Amino acid sequence: MRAFQTARGLHADGVCDETTWTALVEASWRFGDRHLVLTLPNLRGDDVAELQSRLARLGFDCGRVDGILGPRTAQALADFQSNCGLIADGICGPETVRTIDRVSSQTGDGPGVATVRERERLRAGFGSVAHCRVVLGQFGGLSTLTRTLSREFRQLGATVMPLDEPDPVAQALAANHFGAHAYLGFQSHPDPIATAYYYKVPTFESVGGRALAEALVNELAAVPAIEHLAPMACGMRLPVLRETRMPAVLLTIGPARLATDATAQLTSAVLRALDLWILRTG
Repeated sequence: MRAFQTARGLHADGVCDETTWTALVEASWRFGDRHLVLTLPNLRGDDVAELQSRLARLGFDCGRVDGILGPRTAQALADFQSNCGLIADGICGPETVRTIDRVSSQTGDGPGVATVRERERLRAGFGSVAHCRVVLGQFGGLSTLTRTLSREFRQLGATVMPLDEPDPVAQALAANHFGAHAYLGFQSHPDPIATAYYYKVPTFESVGGRALAEALVNELAAVPAIEHLAPMACGMRLPVLRETRMPAVLLTIGPARLATDATAQLTSAVLRALDLWILRTG
């Protein structure tokens, strides 16, 4: 179980919780096993992720490779079908699978068009923190930190949405609806750790998420109350990172008392990190 969780970018605790069970179900689907089409709720699975990866390498932008067949993936599929002389119905059936198999043999194993476009969007930048729409989420005991951050961001002119919803998927959906430029989540941990998680799977990683995570780690390493924890950045497939549509980082700091006591230092570090991230992407 732990080996599977590690391979899937989940916390390797050996517990088959709802997230792990969902990942097990999704891993059972192979490309071509079933018709892939836009539905409500959206189809999810490794076969969807494979479709997204192949379309991205062929130049059809599905957005991030998240294994979720949403409207953007359906449109990219229809565009591919149209370009290949197939019926552009947005349904990935046997004929479309055969065509994708055939043309995919002519592509390399690069990151795909979605990564290139994310880099371009980041390069365009936001100008400054004052022009940013930021979502600040917290999971368990760190509301003091997110409230302080919200106040400081607003004083700089940023538009901020704080979230205390315990469901990570609900937080991600709220961030998507808000149209955030960045999502910053905070959660405590019983062990003394400081890890900035960003979205990453074997065939895709969020360029913006990784850059933001690394900026946070660099700043946290200079915080006296945190530096002994050896802050690090790590790519994962955690639900809140998978479901968000913007660069997202989940910062795990533990124990909760440590993070609460260091609120002032953490707030300054996060503000500096976001400012540097904006400057580097602009």
